[in-house]
Amino acid sequence: MNISVIIPTLNEKKTLGRLLSSLQVYQGLEVIVADGGSTDHTLEIAAYYGAITISSEPGRGKQQNMGAHIASNEVLLFLHSDTFLPVDFHKHIHTLLDKSDTAAGAFRLKISAPDTGYRIIEWGTNLRSKILKLIYGDQAIFLRKEIFFIAGGFPDQKFLEDVELIRRLKKLGKIRLAPAEVTTSSRRWKRCGLVQTTLMNQFILAGYLFGMNHESLSRFYYKNRTSDL
Repeated sequence: MNISVIIPTLNEKKTLGRLLSSLQVYQGLEVIVADGGSTDHTLEIAAYYGAITISSEPGRGKQQNMGAHIASNEVLLFLHSDTFLPVDFHKHIHTLLDKSDTAAGAFRLKISAPDTGYRIIEWGTNLRSKILKLIYGDQAIFLRKEIFFIAGGFPDQKFLEDVELIRRLKKLGKIRLAPAEVTTSSRRWKRCGLVQTTLMNQFILAGYLFGMNHESLSRFYYKNRTSDL
């Protein structure tokens, strides 16, 4: 399996162990935990499960770039610590990347909560991904290492680094959505409320796409923070 899984972390002891355990059944999979300065037991958990660890200044884009630089495999898969892959994820990755015009791919989104509101969020996310090819990091972005570096990697910015990477990759080829789901935690929405969190995220995204100053958006976001983007 020529896939390197890169997991950015910052104090993720509650989620990381379960994720790494789920990945151990795949022989030959390289797992890299790119940590941003955890003060809990995140790094100890990563070492226990045999993951390669690397530390950097905090910032998901910066951490993932460092992970990509040390990855030894041809294919990179960026995975959040609270997101779980479908059992046949590697087959979907290779099927889509084998298409010559593919720049990158990701999975459909499923949220680990039973309420109807989360089904609406899933529907909207997957429709946006299909039509606009606008993918978020919690959908497990994958691509060839060569293409990642041609695109310049993730930008060094506090949030929406995944959106900016996808915008760059669109210039290099097609963004494809696998016909399978990753399952991500509902903790971001539960922390401050489903409606409030969703509206904040959409406002920030719209402002970014319409060219609002990134630093201004950053200050607004962290002043009114409701979730992790």
